[in-house]
Amino acid sequence: MQWHDISIPLHEGMAVWPGDAEFRFSPDTRVSDGDSCNTSTITLSSHAGTHCDAPWHFDEQGKKLHEVDMALFIGTALILEFPDVDLIRAEHLPEGPLPERVLLKTKNSDASTDQPFNESYVALDQDAAQRLVDGGVKLVGIDYLSIAPFGNAGPTHHTLLDNDVFIVEGLRLKGIQPGVHPVIIMPLAIQNADGAPCRAFVQQ
Repeated sequence: MQWHDISIPLHEGMAVWPGDAEFRFSPDTRVSDGDSCNTSTITLSSHAGTHCDAPWHFDEQGKKLHEVDMALFIGTALILEFPDVDLIRAEHLPEGPLPERVLLKTKNSDASTDQPFNESYVALDQDAAQRLVDGGVKLVGIDYLSIAPFGNAGPTHHTLLDNDVFIVEGLRLKGIQPGVHPVIIMPLAIQNADGAPCRAFVQQ
């Protein structure tokens, strides 16, 4: 059993959601320039790379990141694999109750994280989002920068976030086997945030 990093390394030139701030890592001081230490300034969107969506992201009355139950961030997750679908619908999900955490692995994970933004990524349909809510899921993750289809983000996000389902986006699940596995998903501790970059690991 080993821990696998399933987060996207933050770096300049990485794909970001259209219109979001580009990731920047700029030098402030450098030992090579005669300074006493190396320091840098980081500029990024709260939804850069592997990141989370707090309910406030789409709901003005929703919980902000620091108000989300931290117990969601560590535990076991059911990893479901959908290698041949272009849109995950309710019919693709297991019947009956679901565990607290579910991660969705799709063909998105086969693409390099250095590729330009792809509008045709595999996403979760609203009826599947409702199925997760009805099944008792409290954290859902997917392997692209949004869980909702491009150009129609509202319905899926609202169905999940309005029901306090915490969303993690931008996972890297290539090589990770489906099944139930321990996971750690740790957002940056930012007060009053709509979301934040995360470091994520799975053990298998």
